[in-house]
Amino acid sequence: MVSIASSGRGGRSSAVAGIGVDARRRARRRTAVLAPLLVLALAASIVVATTIGSADLAVGDVLRGILSHLGLGANPLDPLRDGIVWGLRVPRVLTAAAVGAGLAIAGAVMQALTRNQLADPYLLGLSSGASLGAVTVILLGVAVALPAAAFGGALLALAATLGLAGALGAITPTRTVLAGVAVSSLAGAATSFAIFWSSEQDSYREILGWLLGSLAGARWSAVGIAGVAVLVIGIPLLLSGRILDAFSFGDTTAASLGIGVQRTRWLLLGATALLTGALVAVSGSIGFVGLVLPHAVRLVVGPGHRTLLPLSALVGATFLIWADTLARSVFAPRELPVGIVTALIGAPVFALLLARRRSEA
Repeated sequence: MVSIASSGRGGRSSAVAGIGVDARRRARRRTAVLAPLLVLALAASIVVATTIGSADLAVGDVLRGILSHLGLGANPLDPLRDGIVWGLRVPRVLTAAAVGAGLAIAGAVMQALTRNQLADPYLLGLSSGASLGAVTVILLGVAVALPAAAFGGALLALAATLGLAGALGAITPTRTVLAGVAVSSLAGAATSFAIFWSSEQDSYREILGWLLGSLAGARWSAVGIAGVAVLVIGIPLLLSGRILDAFSFGDTTAASLGIGVQRTRWLLLGATALLTGALVAVSGSIGFVGLVLPHAVRLVVGPGHRTLLPLSALVGATFLIWADTLARSVFAPRELPVGIVTALIGAPVFALLLARRRSEA
């Protein structure tokens, strides 16, 4: 009887293992198809989104105009249209792509490190800290320093979160999240008080647009900030897939694989915070990108972070390009903050993802 029972358990284990192998193979096949398609979709989105606006621009002319600035061929655009394309729309579209990719990467990393499916890049109070820094310089009349102030505010919020979590005892993911909520609430209250006490009509509109997320002022300097942040911080995070896979099984499993759990966790959290702070500095607070998109990609390719991270980056870049295009074109000549568009799309999508997960449970 014992041998029969053991054989049955072994058969079931083999079957489960076989299902796991099949699932991984299917995920790899989907990734092999999706990755080049997403790259093409992103490239096409950059060109097509650049043509959309009040000026009448053809896709071919825009593409040749962009290539001419890269030293490839002649520019078919006159100086006015070339200024619209190269001076206004291209930097805005590229900034949207960099911010979308970075937020999606940061969201996926935060969800893995905290083992919290509701985690997003702003979990540690970064958005509220950046908002407080930005509002402060706007009210002081030195908006030219806004990116630096927002970045500094995000870093101060991170330091306050980690300091509070440490004061409560050993720094754990749960304590860190709770400390982040407290710091976020405090910074949010300080921001609201500053707006109520000091702002006038013009500054109020500028502050509101920044708090809701906007890429209206994105120029090549914004491309530089967001692009460098994604290259210098985002790419190393993309390469941390194996480590994040280990963390998803718990600290004990990660430690058994030779990972220094505490040091690695805080290194990755710090990198995510730096990336988020740089992105918030140029775009304001744009919600739902880092929360929803990793979930959506995970449903298609599975939980493995070596595929989840790069595909989330591609989806995030493409998504935010089109969200910003909608924001600036649907009610033209008026423009919506892009954070409103991402919330209108992201909230119902997230509800559907949660409903699907519940039905599968």
